[in-house]
Amino acid sequence: MKLDTINSRILHSLVLAGVLFGLLITSLTWFELRGKNDIMGNAFNKRLIAEEEEVLRGRIVDRKGEVLAETLPSENSKIRNYPEKRLYAHIIGYNSAVYGKTLLEAKYNSELIGKSNLEFFQQIQKMLSEETPKGYDLRLTISHALQVVAREQLGDRHGAVVALDPKTGEILAMVSTPDFNPNASKLEENWKTLIENENSPLLPRATMGLYPPGSIFKVITAAAAIEAGKGDYTTEDLGTTVIDGMTFSNAGEKAHGDVDLHKALTVSSNVYFAELSQKIGASALIDKAKDAGITKSFEFDLPRTDSRIGDKSMGKTELAATGIGQGKLLVSPLQMAMVAAGIANNGTIMQPYLVKSVEKEEGSLLRTTDAKSLYDMVSAETAAELKAMMVSVVEEGTGTRAQISGVQVAGKTGTAQNEKSTESDSKDHAWFIGFAPAEDPQIAVAVLLEYRGEGGGRAAAPVAAKVMSAWLKLSESE
Repeated sequence: MKLDTINSRILHSLVLAGVLFGLLITSLTWFELRGKNDIMGNAFNKRLIAEEEEVLRGRIVDRKGEVLAETLPSENSKIRNYPEKRLYAHIIGYNSAVYGKTLLEAKYNSELIGKSNLEFFQQIQKMLSEETPKGYDLRLTISHALQVVAREQLGDRHGAVVALDPKTGEILAMVSTPDFNPNASKLEENWKTLIENENSPLLPRATMGLYPPGSIFKVITAAAAIEAGKGDYTTEDLGTTVIDGMTFSNAGEKAHGDVDLHKALTVSSNVYFAELSQKIGASALIDKAKDAGITKSFEFDLPRTDSRIGDKSMGKTELAATGIGQGKLLVSPLQMAMVAAGIANNGTIMQPYLVKSVEKEEGSLLRTTDAKSLYDMVSAETAAELKAMMVSVVEEGTGTRAQISGVQVAGKTGTAQNEKSTESDSKDHAWFIGFAPAEDPQIAVAVLLEYRGEGGGRAAAPVAAKVMSAWLKLSESE
């Protein structure tokens, strides 16, 4: 064999070895930086399951220390106890030896059993100690008192309430109904019924449910118009309008006469916003929706579903439908609470979060979550215009039932047609988004009531008013 051929093969072998070595280093680096934590934190990791038997799982508490989840030692095992039963089922999730872990119990499994890489030397000390190892505690941003109010306001209706601090992104309350009792004995006893129930009680509607938004989306259409220089559009609203052969009507085909943007949002004129969408164009409208976070993914403490909108090739009728919050639009209650919060916060949407801190048993902090901006939805000037229109909605428009005595409230109602809506049997969703006080917002909310067959102003606005009012009273003592 010629020397050149041997050298060539040696060279190729060295190159291949170098490539394989590079891939190995890359894989090990990825594992160390990211993959390790995912595997160590996986609730189905058999090693963790075995180790958890030797650990007293950490507590989960609300912002003031109210215990929401705790582990109680029993004669032969440990029992994960949820003292508030179903109230936090769609936030904390469950911890079952049979069905695994979900939501915060799964996401923060490593921290709750004290196996995260937060404190290496403390881990060594725990191994050497004869005491039963204890996991770390989670302190949430949730106000238990407000969570109770939100749940009471939903009653036996299906839907969701999301309340957050617009200046920080802290989730103050988040309720989804129907719900379930996550305590292991009840969960395992009722599992078959839960998974077969057509009302999907295991679905966290606040974060993973997707719904047509109806007229609450008009705040985004209005924002797109203002920033595209179309905010001065006026029309004569006769109750209906025809766009490319399709008729778009106001509720009850009510005519509102001459309307501009401010009045149109106040009275929720479908005629105006269907026509306005044609002036804005699909590209500008979709871009503004994306500025508000629709279609975008972001880090959150719970699993969530991205909101959706049609593409820029949509025709005139789909564009008109989108402009009034219908068409191919689908949003989550969390998403629309963030939109309301962005307007309240001068156009900036903050990153929402649920876990305020990870703590040792004695209360010392291991990790805290800092507030940070997520999206610049609109300019401060546009936010101010939208805020003024939303105040008008509550003071004299479709949202008067969201009024709070002595407090100026900003909001927008929505009534959304869906797959169950028919002319003879209305099953429309009822929506409300808003914030208060309008001049210095402390809370932003989204309320969704599924298939209510009532307008958002009638059904959802009063729920929002109760939740916002309760927080304004509670926050005085914080």
